[in-house]
Amino acid sequence: QVQLMESGGGLVQAGGSLRLSCTTSGFSSDDLLTFSDYAWAWFRQPPGKEREGVACISWTGGTTFYADSVKGRFTVSRDTAKDTVYLQMNNLLPEDTGIYYCAAVPPGTPLLLAKMQVDIKYWGQGTQVTVSS
Repeated sequence: QVQLMESGGGLVQAGGSLRLSCTTSGFSSDDLLTFSDYAWAWFRQPPGKEREGVACISWTGGTTFYADSVKGRFTVSRDTAKDTVYLQMNNLLPEDTGIYYCAAVPPGTPLLLAKMQVDIKYWGQGTQVTVSS
């Protein structure tokens, strides 16, 4: 059974940093594809709002995409040796508060943060990030 588990969330003051990790498992036994076959995305859901795309890294790992609200502050990366995805978040703002989810994006899915949610194959359970002012 493929599983995605986020960690690294917490409470931080505005201007601070957090590094989220998404540890994955189960691809070898439950999926014909491997970790490296997927693109990987981070989404977040602010309190009382809909879930939104934050960042994405392509299947090759060579291209990254970011929501305008986090460009220059967030960095998405992956470690194929560890089957893990990361989201480095710097200069955090109170509006970055929310539940952060990692997600597996199947091959061939257009890498459009605003539209890819319907195509996500696997979701993590989420990790809470709270930024105080």
